[in-house]
Formats: sequence, structure tokens, C-alpha cells
Amino acid sequence: MMIPELPGYLKSMGGEKYVGGIIFLFTITALISRPFSGKWADNIGRVPVIVIGALVSALCGFLYIFTSTVFLFLTLRLVHGFSTGFTPTGTSAYVADLVSHKNRGAAMGLLSLAGSIGMAVGPAFGSWLVLDYGYDTLFMWSGLSGLAAVAWMLGMRETLQERKKFQLSMFRVRTKEFYEPQVFAPAFVLFLAVLSFGTILTLIPYRAEAIGLENKGTFFTVFTVASVFVRFSAGTISDRIGREKVLVVSTSLVAIAMVVLAFANSIPLLLVGSFIFGLGSGINSPTVMAWAVDLSVDKFIGRAMATVYMALELGIGGGALISGWIFGLNINNFPAIFLGCSFFCLIALAYLIRRIALQSR
Repeated sequence: MMIPELPGYLKSMGGEKYVGGIIFLFTITALISRPFSGKWADNIGRVPVIVIGALVSALCGFLYIFTSTVFLFLTLRLVHGFSTGFTPTGTSAYVADLVSHKNRGAAMGLLSLAGSIGMAVGPAFGSWLVLDYGYDTLFMWSGLSGLAAVAWMLGMRETLQERKKFQLSMFRVRTKEFYEPQVFAPAFVLFLAVLSFGTILTLIPYRAEAIGLENKGTFFTVFTVASVFVRFSAGTISDRIGREKVLVVSTSLVAIAMVVLAFANSIPLLLVGSFIFGLGSGINSPTVMAWAVDLSVDKFIGRAMATVYMALELGIGGGALISGWIFGLNINNFPAIFLGCSFFCLIALAYLIRRIALQSR
């Protein structure tokens, strides 16, 4: 709901030059919290980790109403990142507990599909709320959505078999607990691919405004609707033919989308780029997550999911920060930024092709 409208809200407070911080600060906190969420998910349970994230999301949604200065806004973005640092780690581990290896891609696809439906509805709904009722109403609905999520999840059955009581020592994460080396390959591919996503989250509201697209959420709705069509089927196909082969397709689509967006000087072309990007992202997400679970050790699934999500945060945050800095409020810099993202996708593509070639020998 909030993503397409936050740049405008920041601008209204005179903080337009900090636009890169909207996504960067959020993802930095998410990144920092991942090792803790992974450790807690493997010890105290999946459900508590999911609920913690949803509670933070709800609280921050309401608190945006009181952010009257740039400093308070950016501080709250930093805190808000804890929500995505916890909930996705817990939900991914929860789903991994429920399904067998042969259905893992399909299950992750279904989880991604649920998120895509929310992402399809949210941005357009949020933009409509701001246009007709203002920012405070947007933030109120965001908070209420978080509370609804908490209420739903409190009835979930815990899937972790050997749970431990929470102890203060769980705030200490040792070096070997910080990440799961077994899942380096999917984490690396995801990092390179989502640099593009961080760029899109930061710059598309400006790109849309420059070409006359008033409801900025339309871009994100098209993108997420496109991803809905492929998420479940992509996971199922990866169960049959292999994760790397499917990721070759998704990474290629993201690279093509960034080239289209680099030269999108009209609303139809912008939405075509959004659609292609949605297809690529929709295939990419469930396949990467299933691949990571394939490679992880059962008792460290939470840590493995946290590691992949750390790569996600590094990619999104890095893409947001770098693209915001290069952009410098100059629309003439759009092509170079988006083409640069396409180049990083090509690096991921080369890495995947090399892995497939080595396996076929």
C-alpha cells in the first residue's frame, strides 16, 4: 500500500533528496534482523517469529501518522524493517516443514502467490487512498492490515518439533550462525536479480510521474498481476526440470524488462516493462526459495531462509541506495541506471549457465 506513495510523502516534508533511504533503511534493518529471526525460528518456533514481524508492521503503520519531520520518518523506516526481517523467514520455514521435496517448488509458489495477490491489490489501493483521503488514511489502513495478519496467525499450529524456551542468550548470534553457507548459490543469484527490484521501488514513482501516470500504483499492480500468473506454475515446473534451468528463464526476463524500462518514454511501454518484470520476478522468487530449502540441512532451515532473505535485502537495499544516488533527481539518468541493472542480471545468468554446464559433464 505504501511503497508508491512514500516518495511523495517524503517530498511533502522537504526530504526528496533522501528518496533512496525509503527502501535502503528499511532493508538494512531487515538485513540486521535476519540472523536473529533464523536462529529464533529454529529454536523457539516458526509462529512466534511470524507474529513478531506482523506486530512491528502494524505498529509502524500507525506511527507514520505522527512522522512530521524527515528525521522521524527515516527513523521509522529503519524500525519498520524488522517486520520483513522476521515474518518472511518464519513463513518460509513453516511451509518447508509442511511439504515433501517433490512438492517444494509448488508450495513455495503458492506462498509467493499469496504475497503477489496482496502486492497486486495494495499499491493501487494505497494510491487511491492518498488521492481521495490523504496519507493519514493510508497509514491507518496499513496498521489495520498488520493487526489483521496478527489475528489470523495466532491460530496457526506450530510446526517446529523440538522447541526451546526463549532465553536472553538467543540475542547472541555466533559467526557460524550468521549465515548458512550451503545456500550460497541461490542467495548469490537472488542478490544480483533483486538489485533491479530495489531500483524499481525507488525510481518508478518518479518515472511514472515524468510520463504522466497519475496513479503510480498502476505499475506495481501490473507487475504483481503478471507475477501471479506464473508463481505457482513456475514452482511446479522447477520441481520437474530443476531450479537452475527455470532461473535461467526468469533472470533473462528481468534483464529484458530493465532494458525496456530504460527507454520507456510512454505509459504503454512502461507497463510493458512492468509486465515482463513481473513474469521474471514471479518465476524467480519461489524457485530460489525452493532451491535454498533443497540445499539446506533440516535443522537449520530457518537459518537457510534467513540467509537467502539477507541476500534479498542486500540486493534491494543496495539497488535502492545506488540508484537513488545516481539518479540525483535528474530524469536523464534513468536509462543508464536501468541498463546497469540489466548487466547484473546477465552476470547471474552466466553463473547459472556455468553451473548447468558443470552438472551435465
